Amino acid sequence: MTKNAEEIIGPVAETDKKAPPLNAREELSEFFKTALIAVLLAVLIRTFLYEPFNIPSGSMKPTLQIGDYLFVSKPAYGYSRYSFPFGLAPVRGRVWAKEPRRGDVLVFKLPSNTRIDYIKRAIGLPGDTVQVRGGRLYINGEMVKREALGLKKSAGTDEEDRALTEYIETLPGGAVHSIYEASDSEPLDNTPLYTVPAGHYFMMGDNRDNSQDSRVQQMVGFVPFENIVGRADFIFFSTDGSARIYEIWKWPFSLRYSRFFTNIDPVRIETDGPEKTTAPAS
Repeated sequence: MTKNAEEIIGPVAETDKKAPPLNAREELSEFFKTALIAVLLAVLIRTFLYEPFNIPSGSMKPTLQIGDYLFVSKPAYGYSRYSFPFGLAPVRGRVWAKEPRRGDVLVFKLPSNTRIDYIKRAIGLPGDTVQVRGGRLYINGEMVKREALGLKKSAGTDEEDRALTEYIETLPGGAVHSIYEASDSEPLDNTPLYTVPAGHYFMMGDNRDNSQDSRVQQMVGFVPFENIVGRADFIFFSTDGSARIYEIWKWPFSLRYSRFFTNIDPVRIETDGPEKTTAPAS
């Protein structure tokens, strides 16, 4: 026989009456439990999946602009001690290691000070030779192709506009990306011949004449595989910095909406020969 509404609702109402409301102490306890779960979930996501970073300098222009916020993929190359907060995890080398590809944009711990995060592009793989001569990049003795797109204006370190030439650069293996050059006769436009050691990478900024990278051996030098935090995947937020935190009315006009959810991976084209690969360093 079908039960009527009173028979269904009655027991529920009686159950509700038996559950007294939480007192202040219980409500506070529930709040802290919820907050703890949220913090633990955020830590797990940040450690094992994606970690947010922001761009404070122009060394990766035009790919990345000051005020960009991006997500870095932690599992892209496996995990090292630097995948974890403060580098405290008892991990030697990398676990589930996967080799970075030439042209990937990487976040890594600065070899000379692992408390500092840097973001650059992987130019040289283990065993490669890398050199800049007369402003032109050479990898394994071959000049890297570049095609001029024209003059651009970009704020320099002194916040004054300077004329830069934008080029499309095609790395061995087919990674295509944009770079800026002030000229071919800047301080880092003529370097020694570098041979990338096993288990290390040669990193360069896309803003070639305004970047401290592996060409500055005493500061950056060759980056150990262990120091790589992850691969920069996409921009999720970007602001031009024209609105201060309290200038709420300016916020909508300071956002660079066209940069939201921009993919950072380089375009990759087919080439005559395969890209060089090496066994992952442990």
